[in-house]
Amino acid sequence: PLGQKKRLRTFIDETAQRFDSIYVSAGRRGLEVELSPAVLAEHTQARFAPIGRE
Repeated sequence: PLGQKKRLRTFIDETAQRFDSIYVSAGRRGLEVELSPAVLAEHTQARFAPIGRE
C-alpha cells in the first residue's frame, strides 16, 4: 500500500494488530518494508477491519 500512484482506500485486517511488526509492499516489485501495523495505518490513512477468517 505504500508508494501507490493513486491513493486508494486501504484496509488492514484487524488481526494484524496482534503483531509488533508486519511486512508490506513498498511500491516497487520485490521491495518490502517492515513496520508496525499502527505506523502503516497512520501513513496510509488505513482503517482496521475484520477482513479475514480465522
